[in-house]
Amino acid sequence: MNLDLKNKNAIVCGSTQGIGQATAVELANLGANITLIARNESKLKEVMTTLDTSQGQQHSFLVVDFSDSKILKDKIETLTDDYHILINNTGGPAGGPITDANTESFEDAFQMHLINNQILVQKVFEGMKKECYGRIINILSTSVKAPITGLGVSNTIRAAVANWAKTLASELGSHGITVNNVLPGFTNTNRLESIISNKANKLNKSEAEIADLMKASVPANRFGEASEVANAIAFLCTPAASYINGVNIPVDGGRTQSL
Repeated sequence: MNLDLKNKNAIVCGSTQGIGQATAVELANLGANITLIARNESKLKEVMTTLDTSQGQQHSFLVVDFSDSKILKDKIETLTDDYHILINNTGGPAGGPITDANTESFEDAFQMHLINNQILVQKVFEGMKKECYGRIINILSTSVKAPITGLGVSNTIRAAVANWAKTLASELGSHGITVNNVLPGFTNTNRLESIISNKANKLNKSEAEIADLMKASVPANRFGEASEVANAIAFLCTPAASYINGVNIPVDGGRTQSL
């Protein structure tokens, strides 16, 4: 099985914590040159020091706040056009019932997720076509398969991104470019901590009680680790995954009930 990513260049968004950081680490372990993108420069520098360089990898970073798509578009123009891998990863919108969400919440989330993804794809896909090798991975949520109660805006926007990705997969597949979505389940990240805290406050229960209830809904009876999700993402980026295209892959310990 060919898992070698030496001489492959990868952009990893949201890479200073959680799944994004774990993905950057794993791709570097497989030999890729990593460009980290996030808004916190000090954390980017810190993550840079953890990336493997034993195969001569050259790593870099770009400081960008995804809340402003124009700034993102301007800043990525400073990058080269020879990227083989793009990991789209942006923190989820705030939780809450969909009936409580104002229209600005949908507009902001649409911009941060779908519009920014589009900007990044338009930056890299011509280079991928020239190399006849491209891997575009979108880190979404199992809400793509089944909406999650209390995450109204996120459920809506994540589904939109999933369909955008399926369309891309159809358009770019003949050029050696695959586009797939990884759907993390309950994963030990800051996002999960926030969800647990909000549920605990709403239901007047302790965070430990809420965590236990959530774990009980997972056949594996535990939360996942960011590194476990990153393993799936990294595999999809390798030559070995060349015929996997246009799919949603839950990494959730078996929790999602739909196929």
